[in-house]
Amino acid sequence: MTIRAGKLDWDKLRVFHAVAQAGSFTHAADLLNLSQSAVSRQISALEDSLGVSLFHRHARGLIMTEQGDLLVKTVQDVFAKLNSVEDMLTETKDNPQGRLRVTTTVAFGSVWLTSRLKDFIHAYPKIEVSLRLDERDLDLAMREADVAIRFHEPKEPDLIQRHLGSLKVMLFAAPEYLAARGTPKTFEDLAQHDVVIYGDGVQPFVSVNWIVDELERRNMTSNAVLRVNNIYGIYRAVKSGIGIAMLPEYFAAPDSPLVRVLPDVWGPPVEGYFVYPEELRNSARVAAFRDYLIKEIAKARAEATA
Repeated sequence: MTIRAGKLDWDKLRVFHAVAQAGSFTHAADLLNLSQSAVSRQISALEDSLGVSLFHRHARGLIMTEQGDLLVKTVQDVFAKLNSVEDMLTETKDNPQGRLRVTTTVAFGSVWLTSRLKDFIHAYPKIEVSLRLDERDLDLAMREADVAIRFHEPKEPDLIQRHLGSLKVMLFAAPEYLAARGTPKTFEDLAQHDVVIYGDGVQPFVSVNWIVDELERRNMTSNAVLRVNNIYGIYRAVKSGIGIAMLPEYFAAPDSPLVRVLPDVWGPPVEGYFVYPEELRNSARVAAFRDYLIKEIAKARAEATA
């Protein structure tokens, strides 16, 4: 049976969504297990019923029209909510299952989180984890993701938050850099060293440029040789031997290629939060991931102090 909502046929919307995602009729046809001509007919029929063009056809592919862009955003939101409802209806407290879209920063996701997901995936094989690393805060209310790990206190009133603890922020350099330039013995020595700092954007946490701020407070200047608007990018720059930088403590893993500089010096701590929308309060998969994350953080703390 075909469900219709005014002029919007859900079968055609499904095809439209696939085409928008794939960027071509051919790739969408492969995803939908349909012929290219069948996909093209569905899109043409949808355009005829709406009286607008949804795509500009070109030899090199498809370009979304303004009307198509408006429709695809709505369709994506509707499909995401339908998938969420389906997951909540099928899972139980003792049987977490369904899609779980997790978002966090590029650095934390790449360096800390991904290496700790193996046991969770094995423990909950029915939970389909999707990790989206992004420097901006995805809109959980609009279902851009299900849960988020953030390093600032969320301001949105309709989100549930769980404080995960504080991250220490410390100084790092590469052995190559220290061999060439020497190791600072005091904080004031940093004025004679090259530093990598955060720039060109809203700072992700207050202590990211603490070196510069603290040197200025002491009436000294820093030699900021590089500004990067991404913590993982700062890490890569430091690793290559460009200079010294402030980075969160998860870069101090035993197998880290970086070296702690001035180990008694710490920047202001960074607060971590696990965040999700109110509508997922009773989601078993969200609870499972939250509890696993808290356990892994506690384990990492214990290992660091052992």
